[in-house]
Amino acid sequence: MKIAQLLKFEPILKDKIWGGEKLMTLLHKKSDRKDIGESWEISDVEGDTSVVATGNLKGKNLKELIQEYKGDLVGEKMYQQFGEKFPLLIKFIDAKEALSIQLHPNDALAKERHNSFGKTEMWYVMQADEKANLIVGFQKDVTSEEYLQHLRNKSLTEILNIDEVQEGDVYFIPTGRVHAIGAGVLLAEIQQTSDITYRIYDWDRKDAAGNYRDLHTEEAVEAIDYKAEDSYKTMYEKVKNEASTIVSCPYFTTNIISLKASASIAINHSEKDSFVIYMCVAGSAIFVHNTQTERLEKGETLLLPACVKNIKITSDSITELLEVFIK
Repeated sequence: MKIAQLLKFEPILKDKIWGGEKLMTLLHKKSDRKDIGESWEISDVEGDTSVVATGNLKGKNLKELIQEYKGDLVGEKMYQQFGEKFPLLIKFIDAKEALSIQLHPNDALAKERHNSFGKTEMWYVMQADEKANLIVGFQKDVTSEEYLQHLRNKSLTEILNIDEVQEGDVYFIPTGRVHAIGAGVLLAEIQQTSDITYRIYDWDRKDAAGNYRDLHTEEAVEAIDYKAEDSYKTMYEKVKNEASTIVSCPYFTTNIISLKASASIAINHSEKDSFVIYMCVAGSAIFVHNTQTERLEKGETLLLPACVKNIKITSDSITELLEVFIK
């Protein structure tokens, strides 16, 4: 039997030393805590597997679905490549304070050191306070020696690229690129399924128990990309009521669908051999497949199994959706 239905999962909320309340106040996640930093929307990370929230599969987890439905859920080629491991981790992140300055190892290094995937990722800024910023990459090429000297002198930000950001900004973060989300930024993150992070500087802050968090100075040196780019922001164009590509890499493709109020579009995924994920980053939309209807509000995520090829999306306000799949 095919898994021909739209899937919503229970968000997995993560309290963080730098987290805040926007996931609750702006995206309507349910928590009384004031330090929720991440909502894991679709996850197959060990110990944090997403569970279906609605419908006749309610209570089943993502791992069980892949085991039962295989290529019908993820795509035949995806199943051959990744087996029973879902290849992407989908999150919303609220930084009340700046995250640590960090980077992620590439596939080869992550496999060798951690028996894990690397972690290529992208950010879509959903909301940013005035003068809020992101750290992405270096201002100019540096050597590992220069980097270590600045790290020891606590002057690392002098050589890093810092961009003020606003809603709609997109940043692609390949493995090895030094980065940090600044205070006051709410964003959607799409990444490889991996929780391997090398933390290189954490602003000398202590946790609730008065301890510093671990740093990964030695591991990071070999993993860092020391070359600089002219610009780190991803430029893209929106076409009303159509899907426009904003990021495409071997690990995922992300399109943006910008819908006018009261728009209705039909989408055919027959050329894809992949699941498709929709993240609502503004407004709200109604998804229809056969007799099933699912409303997606801002801050919600939907998974279309690979065997679902035709859907209709209707907006009742100006709406923006991220559409994610693997080519």
